[in-house]
Amino acid sequence: MSTRVLICDDSKLARKQMAYCLPEDWDVDVSFAEHGADALEKIKAGQADVLFLDLNMPVMDGYETLENISLLDLPCMTIVVSGDIQPEARQRVKKLGAIDFMKKPVDSGLLISLLDAYGLYRPEPESVVSNTAKAIASVTEVNHREYMQEITNVAMGQAADLLARSLNVFVKLPIPNVNIIEVGELEMALSLTETEDGSSFSSVCQGFIGSGISGEALLIFSDSSFTDMAQLLEYTGEIDRTAELELLMEFASILNGACINGIAKQLDLIFSQGHPVVLGQHVKASELIGANANHWKQTLAIEITYEIENYNIVCDLLLLFTEDSLDNLYEQINYLSN
Repeated sequence: MSTRVLICDDSKLARKQMAYCLPEDWDVDVSFAEHGADALEKIKAGQADVLFLDLNMPVMDGYETLENISLLDLPCMTIVVSGDIQPEARQRVKKLGAIDFMKKPVDSGLLISLLDAYGLYRPEPESVVSNTAKAIASVTEVNHREYMQEITNVAMGQAADLLARSLNVFVKLPIPNVNIIEVGELEMALSLTETEDGSSFSSVCQGFIGSGISGEALLIFSDSSFTDMAQLLEYTGEIDRTAELELLMEFASILNGACINGIAKQLDLIFSQGHPVVLGQHVKASELIGANANHWKQTLAIEITYEIENYNIVCDLLLLFTEDSLDNLYEQINYLSN
């Protein structure tokens, strides 16, 4: 009898990659879910002996899904597959009932070893054909934006892991937003982050370039975050503008570099990174773009919001690829996806 495998991930690319990694000689019946609520309905319908579950998803995330599987006592063995590789994330999913955790992108050899260790995988005779190929074919074509969103998800998790290990914290991660936008739209989006209490923001900008692709990373903090930032970094002096600059640079050195390098590695590229520079201190969020509006024009914008649990620290990382980089970027994506 075929093993019923359910792959739950909001990314079409991730679902397809996970299906590709399943052993070719494993007799399985594969189906897909786009979020946790969808997965729960399919588990209840008997479509999952084994669930491969992402964590960061809309509607119902992986943590909520695990809680509901346990609460409803559903007969399903869950393996979490996520770009969020923080030690705390691994511990939390195990406590919620996941039998194991695998990081994205999945290594097929490690997957086979894990399945074998839990007695889930038994090679079948060549005459047995699973529906894996059919399931993969059912996943519609992945466009460039969706491709960039998934590799950003992995890079985002790597950066969060570095920050979590450096500061002994847990970083709450979002679903990254990836869109082609005009600078005017970017300024408008930033203005929406401004609150009625007149909060001000500070930002560090860092350029990157390689293989005909260039862009800039903007790390934007609310100025209300500096007190907790100083506490985490064990800074005991007066928090003046110089101290704030040091704190900004410390966080930027962790998040910017890790995320840029993570994206470059998955694109099989090498990006040279410039020195971080202050884009603004104690200004409105919308003013951070104004001085560079003519430089960016239309851009591929990636937005990631990092929030440190139990601390008043929230920052936005904006990765802005220049308009004249897009053809080279898309060509590289096409090459890697064929």
